Amino acid sequence: MNAQVMSSRFQTVIETVESLPPDDQLLLIEIIRQRLIQYRRAELITEVAEARQSYLQGDVQRGTVDDLLKELVE
Repeated sequence: MNAQVMSSRFQTVIETVESLPPDDQLLLIEIIRQRLIQYRRAELITEVAEARQSYLQGDVQRGTVDDLLKELVE
């Protein structure tokens, strides 16, 4: 989707939300906030599982910050 279409859809959503009574707007904000928390939690769980798998497979190197900087320079 191009930026103009997204902007138009976003504006439509904003106008729809603004047409709701204030209590419904607050409820919608809370619902969206909770869903974002759940989404971020699910992403974090996936990232942790991937990191653990990489560690178990030996794809992770250990070292100090100095070790990392030396490797980046080389």
